[in-house]
Amino acid sequence: MRFRVVLAGGLVIVLAAIYFSLTNGTFDMSIRDVFRTLLRLEADPDYDLVVFQFRLPRIVLGALVGYALGIAGAVIQGVTRNGLADPGILGINAGAGMAVVLFMFLFQAQLTMTGWLGVMMMPLFGITGGMLATAAILILAREGGKLDPQRLILVGIAIASGFGAVTMYFSLKMNPRDYEMAVSWLAGSLHSANWKFVVTMLPWLVLLPPLIWLRTRVLDLFQLSEDSVKSVGVAVEREKKLLLLGSIGLVSASVAVSGSIGFVGLIAPHMAKQLVGFKHRHMIPISGIAGMAIVLTGDFIGRTIFAPAELAAGIVISVIGVPYFVYLLFRMRK
Repeated sequence: MRFRVVLAGGLVIVLAAIYFSLTNGTFDMSIRDVFRTLLRLEADPDYDLVVFQFRLPRIVLGALVGYALGIAGAVIQGVTRNGLADPGILGINAGAGMAVVLFMFLFQAQLTMTGWLGVMMMPLFGITGGMLATAAILILAREGGKLDPQRLILVGIAIASGFGAVTMYFSLKMNPRDYEMAVSWLAGSLHSANWKFVVTMLPWLVLLPPLIWLRTRVLDLFQLSEDSVKSVGVAVEREKKLLLLGSIGLVSASVAVSGSIGFVGLIAPHMAKQLVGFKHRHMIPISGIAGMAIVLTGDFIGRTIFAPAELAAGIVISVIGVPYFVYLLFRMRK
């Protein structure tokens, strides 16, 4: 019952964020205008342009990215048994981002980033970079053959810094136009959202969240010691790899279309735990809904509060996320 109430409340918040994002901006619209445009009751070229080409793809993409990052954060925290673990803090975002910038650098004169070939290839590069970052983390954060949650954060920060330096090197080698696009993308922006990006995200969200949800019992068991998990017949290393691969796929697909939006994977799982408890069967969907609300709200604030300038959603969320991370750090130390 509690799960259903929280789920309904979360969806109401997401719908409210969608409402404000659709109706507010440089070109304000009433909800009546929006519905008439969506239902094709009175075709107006100006309204069609604003709703279907600018706002709606941005909203849908923001919701998909937030959902993916929220689920990925919950999985990573469950696998590592570390409440401070996050795709951005651990360097997975940085690895995926480095690979996508490398893609931009290698093919900048041959492919357009909004063409079908470019849009479909970017997530594959992102996954490669995310897997590279994860492999480095798993190797360097082990102590005595086991993953050390304390070392995990330090190793993740170091790896993120290293990949960030490589990313900066390649971005500085770009021509001015591509460099401007890369910098805007790295900040975590939905400014370039379009329907092609939405189509690119859909396969990952259709395939990976259900596979992760089917392993929620394993995630619950991971909160025990490794010896206890092995004693009930769970192939610990195999399950860890499968769950991490699933989260890497979600993070990398998100980074490929929206850049590096940090702290969503940190904040959303903690919100979900406070609302529905620690059972991953309930916590993972709520974490995804919370991620949706965070990204949509951050994008709305960046797009409207600072108008006519636009602040990337990733920057807005980071302004909130950094103090929250410090708060969690002190709380866990106590």
